[in-house]
Amino acid sequence: MIEIVALQGSREVARFALAHGADPSAQLARRGWAGPAVSATRTSPDDLAITFAVEPCVRVPGDEGSPVTRDDDLEATDVSNAVPHQRIAAYAVVRSSRGVLMTELSVRTNAAGLWNLPGGGLDPGEEPIDAVIREVHEETEQRVTGVELLTVMTRHWVGRAPSGRVEDFHAVRLFHAASCPEPTDPVVLDVGGSTSAARWVPETELASLPLASSVPEALAVAGVSAWPSLNP
Repeated sequence: MIEIVALQGSREVARFALAHGADPSAQLARRGWAGPAVSATRTSPDDLAITFAVEPCVRVPGDEGSPVTRDDDLEATDVSNAVPHQRIAAYAVVRSSRGVLMTELSVRTNAAGLWNLPGGGLDPGEEPIDAVIREVHEETEQRVTGVELLTVMTRHWVGRAPSGRVEDFHAVRLFHAASCPEPTDPVVLDVGGSTSAARWVPETELASLPLASSVPEALAVAGVSAWPSLNP
């Protein structure tokens, strides 16, 4: 279970379980609160609490916001029999004197050839920050410090997993900032996994890469110079 906790200063103003397919910021807005995510920690081996620092906002009525998308090749029976699956993953905008650390998605994913931020799914009971440190090392052989939560993004769609199973998929992505004080030439240690290559990319060259859909927003939140800030 993912629990959303909203704090105004030190006062808790909202607490609720995040429903399958729901977006935490949209759910907070429906309750009249808005603000950034500030931490994500395990409360049990199976549960995660994401805390937001909020202030009152105009209450937003209605649904979750973005419609649920579907893969084009699915039949109606595929959609009706889709298996619900929620995946919590942690990623990082890792910066060093050599640029931003990027990873290329392999043919084992549905987005082969796109460039992503290093990261991946949380192991059972694993803290998100520990997942970032582990995933960055497995995918690039780099060691990072100063890992801090930047933002939470969600996506909800019905599609075919690499295994062939049709899933009602709810992706909950925890994006972090991190530093690499001693960057080296990246090496993919987890050979045969979701990462086919890794490299440091100067900030001025990031826009020339084919990027995974969530990467530009994460880079903007991190203050990477190639993208304007999303927070005026």
